[in-house]
Amino acid sequence: MDDAVNCKVNVVVSRAESAAVTRRALLDAAAEFLDLGGPDAVTLREVGARAGVTRGAPYRHFADKNSLLTAVATEGWGRVGDLVHALRADPALSASQKLRGALRAITSLGRDQPHLHRMMCSAPAGDPAAAGRPAARYRHEFLGIVAALVGAQNAGHYGALLLAGAYGIADMELSGHLAADTWHTTADELVDTLVRMVTDAGATT
Repeated sequence: MDDAVNCKVNVVVSRAESAAVTRRALLDAAAEFLDLGGPDAVTLREVGARAGVTRGAPYRHFADKNSLLTAVATEGWGRVGDLVHALRADPALSASQKLRGALRAITSLGRDQPHLHRMMCSAPAGDPAAAGRPAARYRHEFLGIVAALVGAQNAGHYGALLLAGAYGIADMELSGHLAADTWHTTADELVDTLVRMVTDAGATT
């Protein structure tokens, strides 16, 4: 390969790397604005300014605000999927410990990043397929954990019940309706109860 070809290859790689760095900076800035003020706080102009890129750069990576927010939600699903995969693959954890960790990942997300939690639980306004793939991977990993307790045949039934419970707990806590002086319990205690119920059900199936 001569010097001219080498130079062209290096330019292409450099451009690709630069584009990846810019996209990463835009996603990080958008996630920061989302955490601070919700979707209304996210604009392509403000995100670009926070990321330190040119005014036109955000529009070269994302068609509009919805596309940017969908990409943020997609990364959120990816992180949760990675966490649940790691729990499922951890030989030091029991099946019930894996399930507890997977459910607490949901309630913790609602507590720590409420705007991202709400966005991940709603239909994406951008490309639905983009967010759908990592969400499907998350469900696959989660159902694998549930199946270890209740069997593959019952995993769908109990998996849906568990997720409905976990998301309901997260939403109650997020809205302030899980007041300790009213219910005399906490989100973590409710998760523990769900785990015990399904573990007991698995022991009898």
